[in-house]
Amino acid sequence: MKYILVTGGVISGIGKGIIASSVGTILKSCGLHVTAIKIDPYINIDAGTFSPYEHGEVFVLDDGGEVDLDLGNYERFLDIRLTRDNNLTTGKIYQSVINKERNGDYLGKTVQVVPHITDAIQEWVMRQAKVSVDDDGIEPEVCVIELGGTVGDIESMPFIEAFRQFQFKVKRENFCNIHVSLVPQVGNNHFYYRFVLSDRLLEQTSIALVGKYTKLSDSYASVIKALEHSALAINYKLEVKYIDSADLEPAALQEEPVKYHEAWQKLCSADGVLVPGGFGVRGTEGKIQAINWARKRKKPFLGVCLGMQLAVCEFARNVLGWEDANSTEFDPETKHPVVIEMPEHNPGQMGGTMRLGKRRTLFKSTSSVLRKLYGDAEYVDERHRHRFEVNPELKHHFEDRGFRFVGQDLEGERMEIIELQDHTYFVGVQYHPEFTSRPIKPSPPYFGLLLAASGKLQNYLQKGCRLSPRDTYSDRSGSSSPDSEISEIKFPSLS
Repeated sequence: MKYILVTGGVISGIGKGIIASSVGTILKSCGLHVTAIKIDPYINIDAGTFSPYEHGEVFVLDDGGEVDLDLGNYERFLDIRLTRDNNLTTGKIYQSVINKERNGDYLGKTVQVVPHITDAIQEWVMRQAKVSVDDDGIEPEVCVIELGGTVGDIESMPFIEAFRQFQFKVKRENFCNIHVSLVPQVGNNHFYYRFVLSDRLLEQTSIALVGKYTKLSDSYASVIKALEHSALAINYKLEVKYIDSADLEPAALQEEPVKYHEAWQKLCSADGVLVPGGFGVRGTEGKIQAINWARKRKKPFLGVCLGMQLAVCEFARNVLGWEDANSTEFDPETKHPVVIEMPEHNPGQMGGTMRLGKRRTLFKSTSSVLRKLYGDAEYVDERHRHRFEVNPELKHHFEDRGFRFVGQDLEGERMEIIELQDHTYFVGVQYHPEFTSRPIKPSPPYFGLLLAASGKLQNYLQKGCRLSPRDTYSDRSGSSSPDSEISEIKFPSLS
């Protein structure tokens, strides 16, 4: 086993994650099997209880692990499947050492940072480095380890000491350290203007991202990546219009009218609308306003997790006439609880109590747009992270009015996918498809949103889910290049 440790200098967020992912990708391109471990020195057990403003989005793995967003970079770059133990925290290490002490494993000795904590760190890394992360089940040959934060953090000291020892344990030829430091450099703005270079992405499409954590783009890191992957597939330049959902609410017109009008201007000028996942009541009415606008104006819409649940609330209020329809998360006393708490959720504890990880969704309709985008698959396996679900007892009221639940769980009890008839693209998913999006294999729900926003969805579906040269090379004049005799491009399978 070869180990590569990536550390950072005087500031956080300097790019250790991208460096670690890139090094791993280079080694994988050489035919090696590569795994990755992210170390976060904070005392939390995992990232599950963090606000997105703390460390960005919480990334969810197949096994339900709630981890740092850098593991999302590893999975996207290396096209691998990690587990919760690939994210090591101070909390996990101390928890394991304390459990051993309580079980008497240290035979009455004084438990100390050195050697017990440092040994536990090394043992964890060596054990996890051997776990296969590829579909072929082969043990990795290289382990890339990213030590989060900076080397000056007091929380990092046990890990730095552990790896100081580790280099001698595994021998020089099996260990190296990459230290990432700040080096200011001239941007590429210089060559672009010096040589009057044109933008190869000739057309642009815009998506309004309506959420409550829009002040920090890392809060929606995987969402943005999924949009970028989809835009790249159709050769479009993507513009994301970040909208704080609270600014769309009527109260904002009285309190901050400038923000209110700016928010609505962004929404009305967008080619498509995305309402991502989230928690808490703040801004939910603004999200419902955005969904209502997208439904009535037939603007392409994608709702993810909470976004899907609020689409159900909006339809219930404005089409079914249930004016107080809501989720019991926000209004426990509503007379029309269209979204309810899952029976297995334990309200007394927050961490690790949600429905997490990879779950199977069965398509209930052969005419589903999303099913076609998934390559006419009978089912999909996607990652979940939620405590509330659509009330299954009320689904017939919706389907009678063209609001279809086209995807359900294996038991047919949980509503997983919604589609609205007679709309350009109105889709909601209970799961988080952004977590499995890849640069050359974009997530189908996001890809459908970008196709619809660029006016290409119907043509794509009519061609049997193929992209023609005109779709991928068109410019504003309507001409296409290369010329028309190039055969149609078969898009990679999206199932």
